[in-house]
Amino acid sequence: MPETISLRLLPSEAAQEHMVKEAIARFKGLPPESVSGYIPLRHSIDARGKNAFINLSVSAFIHEPFRGRTPVSFAHRDVRQSQQTVIIIGAGPAGIFAALRLLEAGIKPVVLERGKDVRARRRDLARMNKEGLVNPDSNYCFGEGGAGTYSDGKLYTRSSKRGDINRILELFYQFGADEKIVYESHPHIGTNKLPHIITAMREKIIACGGEFHFEQRVTSFRMEKNRVREVLTAEGNRFSGDAVILATGHSARDIFHLLHQQDIRIELKPFALGVRVEHPQELIDSSRYHCAIRDPYLPPASYSWVQQVDGRGVFSFCMCPGGIIAPASTAPGELVVNGWSPSRRNNPYANSGIVVSVEEKDLFAFRNHGALAAMAFQQSVEQKAWEAGGGRLVAPAQRLVDFTENRFSPRLPDCSYLPGVHSVSLQEVLPAFIAKRLQEGFKAAGRKMKGYLTNEAIVVATESRTSSPVRIPRNADNLQHPQVENLYPCGEGAGYAGGIVSAAMDGEKVAAQLAALWLS
Repeated sequence: MPETISLRLLPSEAAQEHMVKEAIARFKGLPPESVSGYIPLRHSIDARGKNAFINLSVSAFIHEPFRGRTPVSFAHRDVRQSQQTVIIIGAGPAGIFAALRLLEAGIKPVVLERGKDVRARRRDLARMNKEGLVNPDSNYCFGEGGAGTYSDGKLYTRSSKRGDINRILELFYQFGADEKIVYESHPHIGTNKLPHIITAMREKIIACGGEFHFEQRVTSFRMEKNRVREVLTAEGNRFSGDAVILATGHSARDIFHLLHQQDIRIELKPFALGVRVEHPQELIDSSRYHCAIRDPYLPPASYSWVQQVDGRGVFSFCMCPGGIIAPASTAPGELVVNGWSPSRRNNPYANSGIVVSVEEKDLFAFRNHGALAAMAFQQSVEQKAWEAGGGRLVAPAQRLVDFTENRFSPRLPDCSYLPGVHSVSLQEVLPAFIAKRLQEGFKAAGRKMKGYLTNEAIVVATESRTSSPVRIPRNADNLQHPQVENLYPCGEGAGYAGGIVSAAMDGEKVAAQLAALWLS
């Protein structure tokens, strides 16, 4: 019977299988040959002291043959003859994982995605980076896999109460992700690897009899007796099913407008807005690992911080070690940035969103927009950033210390943002309550992290798509919209998730509810 053992190892020890086996043997007071193997259960970095250590929990096989990790079984059934069909609007993590869960219940999913498949989507991203041109239906936010596919693939979440995190990670693993995601404390796939995994998931759904329809932007719902009878798309197609799962993501503004126009209730939702800051990765490594040169057995360092400034939260968001700042606009005339990392996180820069909470009282000037007030505020800041940058996705930027001291930056440091940056006083771009709190937040972070507050770092605007500015309500018991009995809002766009894993869990939750309703 394998035994669970917790070890504290140097990075070089934790990285080598024979050294881990020796550590297990030492822990048990046995010779090394008594350990036939081990399965990692939990892996985390402790960098609080002068030297970094790895906390490693393993299932150790001692005096018995080694047996590898037993994969979790997922019974995805053939649904060609299913009596129930669910229309899923959106092929991000919420939509895809809802479809996979429906297959397990024997229910047919029909997925509608406004954007292109994950491979074709790459060409539109290249045009954004090289030419500054935005395709409103195919960009970093829209397309197969959603915003997470080409913006990092971080799988860390604190949302354990929303569902089974391990189940989601096991699914990613079985569709091609590295085994490490199952046991690392901050799992990460990488933008270079996620497209293959998303493609494998789609191929599985289709092989089981589900459907995928790309470049199908939803423009209307045909309603009858408080039910969605048909979903209409801009391409002139009509889709009908027994239920509709709405999983459109946090940037589908046209869907929010559509619901509002069709008198389907939506609600204003607070969110957060700010900037993305980029440092040399070496500087973050030095600060976090307390060393001049990072141990080659340690990954590029990350950080997170939160600070209360004038009664409002200022915090880091979506930190990308060894990453790149990317354009995340979804329409011409707006400037949005995000960050991503490849699986190896081997780029020379580290970037993170630094944002400030936006509350309903900040939206007085947009009160005539009703439930869309936060969205209108968000859009207005993005448009101002576009104008300040000079257009074509050139981003307004400033050196970090200059920003905190209200000083113009005559020259900017090198930056990973490919469309280019333009020196601007960001106080002229950001709302005053945002800019002032960011300045104080950066100063506080500089007191906590050696070297963080430096003019080697660059601040780029705007990081504004942290979460949905709208909530689509649903009943707590059956997860249906309170007005439309077969409409099931879910994921980030509906305001019930924040990130790949939590969105996937919410998609599964809604699909499981449908299955329970129909199969009971």
